[in-house]
Amino acid sequence: MRRRVLQATIAAVTVAVMLLGIPLAFYGARLVSETEERELADRAAALARQVESRLATDRPIDEGLLEFYVGGEGGRLPASVSVVDPEGNRFRAGEPIEGRAYPEIVHTDSGAVVLLSISWWDVFWRTARSVALVITAAVVAFGAGITMALWQARRLAAPLVYLAASAEQLGSGQVRPRLEPSGVEEIDLVAAELARSADRLAGRLAAERQFAADASHQLRTPLTALSMRLEEIVAATDKEEVREEARISLEQVERLVTVVDDLLARSRRAQGGTTEAVHLLDVVHQQEEEWGPSFATAGRKLVVEVPTGVAVLATPGALAQALATLIENSLVHGAGTTTVRSRPSGPGGAVVIEISDEGPGVPDDLAPRIFEREVTSGKGTGLGLALARDLVAADGGRLELAQRRPPVFAVFLAGVPKALDPDLVLPRGALVSTRERRRRGRGRVR
Repeated sequence: MRRRVLQATIAAVTVAVMLLGIPLAFYGARLVSETEERELADRAAALARQVESRLATDRPIDEGLLEFYVGGEGGRLPASVSVVDPEGNRFRAGEPIEGRAYPEIVHTDSGAVVLLSISWWDVFWRTARSVALVITAAVVAFGAGITMALWQARRLAAPLVYLAASAEQLGSGQVRPRLEPSGVEEIDLVAAELARSADRLAGRLAAERQFAADASHQLRTPLTALSMRLEEIVAATDKEEVREEARISLEQVERLVTVVDDLLARSRRAQGGTTEAVHLLDVVHQQEEEWGPSFATAGRKLVVEVPTGVAVLATPGALAQALATLIENSLVHGAGTTTVRSRPSGPGGAVVIEISDEGPGVPDDLAPRIFEREVTSGKGTGLGLALARDLVAADGGRLELAQRRPPVFAVFLAGVPKALDPDLVLPRGALVSTRERRRRGRGRVR
């Protein structure tokens, strides 16, 4: 698209320059030529009046009179002046014109003849300068048009590139952050519809995953009971035929369990994405239980200010890992009370989780690179915050350093759309609770 916009704009500018520049150059050259001829005629007429006045008063015609009309200063072209009085006496002034010339002849009432001539080449070069000025203006206009075309092409193409990337992520089941308005109404309409589609798809994926989990649970329970019953039959009977049949049935049940697991796993892989509707308070309470003793040992407090009923679209394990990294970062590098709070972010239903403390904050030289790998203040490996950022980004969110002093880290996540009430779209209790999930490992902080 960028190339097409550039080509279309350049073509339009070229046509405009050609349609305006060529006639402007032609009429400009003609105007200059006619102006010089008119100025020559005015000079000749003025000299003729002076000559007639002197002849009427019997005053002599001398070169001093003629020199004034030779020109060459004040922008006037130099002329060759010649006057013949009624007695046939000739008076000259100025350099003779060689080659082509523009002559202007005036006859006075007393019979004198006044001749002024300017060089054709002088008029030509002055006309050429006017044409060159028009060409220069056309080149400048063409360059400005190309610059504007490049800017406009980038302005139109960049939102479409991000839009295509978001559509690709949406197709893979990832929840993407909303795009910033581009200022182009049509693109913004598509982006808004894509965001709504992402919300609907996220809700459907969460519902399908929950259905798969419920189906797995509902199938496993009777199959497990049947397996146990068959094992009891094998242990209780003395007849070899019954034991053999029970053993064969038990193998069939185990095979059926394997088939169910394979089908569910394949369904989950086909859906793509790992985001789920998660009760944020459950995840935060899990971290509070895990990190509370460490804060108490350090003589500090860990305060949670998360309202009940807040749900976000995220991978439970990844969100827990990211929050654990930020809380540990506050424990190691911060001071005072560490607060974990959540609040709505914007009209789109997004949720921001803020982790702050009362410490000295992030050094100015470290702040711009704090999320880069191997960037550390000397108390860690420098991988924790980079890993937390990648985990949040994988769920379509973003992790930012919202404030340096006192430090505030903000995690932006997509909320469960209001149009998709989790209690209606998903079965009761379908929102994933991570209270029973334990973190397998914590990433070190910077």
